[in-house]
Amino acid sequence: MAKKITTPLTDDVIMSLEIGDEVELTGVIYTARDSAHKRMVEMLDKGEELPIDIKGQAIYYAGPAPAPPGKPIGSIGPTTSSRMDAYAPRLYDLGLKATIGKGPRAKPVVEAMVRNKAIYLTAIGGVAALPALRVKEAKVVAFEDMGPEAITMLVVEDFPLIVSIDAKGNDLHVEGQKKWQR
Repeated sequence: MAKKITTPLTDDVIMSLEIGDEVELTGVIYTARDSAHKRMVEMLDKGEELPIDIKGQAIYYAGPAPAPPGKPIGSIGPTTSSRMDAYAPRLYDLGLKATIGKGPRAKPVVEAMVRNKAIYLTAIGGVAALPALRVKEAKVVAFEDMGPEAITMLVVEDFPLIVSIDAKGNDLHVEGQKKWQR
């Protein structure tokens, strides 16, 4: 049975999750891909504030498709998370509690998760229309000039995810391979 979690995420909630746990996330999450991450880090390098408050939040590595009539958003599948690995540790250090994407993460990202009591959640790829059904509201909140790479605030309800890396550094991508090796 899936564990119900809500943003903003707390240390207690994060520490209660283990790799392989199925979760249903409710609350606000933000979409941001590599171009948005690059711009956020450039802002930080200049001493500027981020356009969103990431403390306790989750960033979904996705670029939403335009909304069809009567819907808040179009298809919204995950992109490959390793494209954000150069930026993720800095954002975790600033209070980000979860990232959502697909695929394995680099060692410095996992170390940042452990250091900051944060997690990595996997969204199932290839079925991008299904997560869109869990989005109740969508609004571009930063970098509108980037089109689908803009930062979009999503209000989600029971958004289905799997804990792939927990706050202790356990990694489902590593453990899963070990399980099936002979």
